[in-house]
Amino acid sequence: MSIPTVALVGRPNVGKSTLFNKIVGKKISIIEDFPGVTRDRIYQTTTYNNKKFHLVDTGGIDASKLAFNDEIKMQAEIAINDADIVVFIVDGKEGLTSNDLIVRDLLRKSKKEVIVAINKVDVKTAKDNIYDFYELGFDEYIPISSIHNTGYIELMNAITKNFKEYEEEEDNRLKFSFIGRPNVGKSSLMNALLNEERVVVSDVAGTTRDSIDSVLKYHNEEYILIDTAGMRKKGKVFESVEKYSLFRSLKSIDRSDICLVVINAEEGITEHDKHIAGYAIERGKGLIFVVNKWDTVKDKTINEYEKLMRAEFQFATYAPIIFVSALTKKRLHTLMPAVIKVGENIKREIPTSILNNVILDAYQLNIPPSYKGKRLKIYFSSQTGTKPPKFTLRVNNKGLIHFSYERYLENKLRENFELTGTPIVLQFKNRNGDE
Repeated sequence: MSIPTVALVGRPNVGKSTLFNKIVGKKISIIEDFPGVTRDRIYQTTTYNNKKFHLVDTGGIDASKLAFNDEIKMQAEIAINDADIVVFIVDGKEGLTSNDLIVRDLLRKSKKEVIVAINKVDVKTAKDNIYDFYELGFDEYIPISSIHNTGYIELMNAITKNFKEYEEEEDNRLKFSFIGRPNVGKSSLMNALLNEERVVVSDVAGTTRDSIDSVLKYHNEEYILIDTAGMRKKGKVFESVEKYSLFRSLKSIDRSDICLVVINAEEGITEHDKHIAGYAIERGKGLIFVVNKWDTVKDKTINEYEKLMRAEFQFATYAPIIFVSALTKKRLHTLMPAVIKVGENIKREIPTSILNNVILDAYQLNIPPSYKGKRLKIYFSSQTGTKPPKFTLRVNNKGLIHFSYERYLENKLRENFELTGTPIVLQFKNRNGDE
């Protein structure tokens, strides 16, 4: 079923980010030792009363800077175009401003359903300003205070009133997508793969706005190839702004089992490539790097380029790297075998007895140092999930786990089991039941 999208828009400092964090239920912030997580997350999937939706936070629209900064405007337009409902946040304390009127004009053009959230109504002066906002000309106004919880339930009920309760769809076909920066060749790769003579393909209605999913038949098995939302139809309008193209990839990542991060061999690796790969890992997705336009590289061998990739993507050394050319179809035959292999690994199940042997052998081989007279002990390990594989280890005190030792255990699991292309999750719990 289709998951609706809700966009938060407004001028700067009206409380969009505070409301965003409240709705998703956590403070979105950078994880210091994780290179793939962007500092200014603009997108999250969340639920309210069992109704699932995508939430997008946009940059503050300020007409006084650079004659209505083009990038901010474009970012807002992407979010508004993809949204089913727009929450227009205004500052009740400051009252109606000319910037609010500019946002209003942008929203009127979009013809989207708009809810006006009048924020900061806990401040005395705000009560006098509330009625000024009716001049905006929208149908629904809800006074709120993001900090003090006022009006939050009313706002959430209004946002989700026409959303259906989310039910997981039973579709066991492996889903994968090409993700990456604009103009790296995602669409070309997708088309090249679908146009292979031995592949039978049919279009089905996508479950994201403006996207088409393709059913790809390969060696008598069906796979779902997810198109990055809207890219084949109207993506060109927005692809010039690289930073905000990330939003279009995020929906595809969420719906995929495996993400193929496409790198342009001519241009090399950018920070943005790392952000996109990092998001896929954070969401627990299988990962494959696809170096496209390999026919254009004359000064490096595959081994040399692979070393370069490994140095840049040190946080994903387990992901296979394949080299292809969508244009010449060279090495295109290596794509599907890699997808199938990673598809098996994200669902890999390891028998408990074998898992315990590997973990205990790893422990004996490298006993962790004691800390303040206490030493970590591992009593029992079990697999508690797949897609990606998740392992729970019962220990004497999970506070004694150092990230370097966790990484060591992960490496030992990878040495002993076929886990190419899949992230793995290690969870530590105290044996006495304290979480």
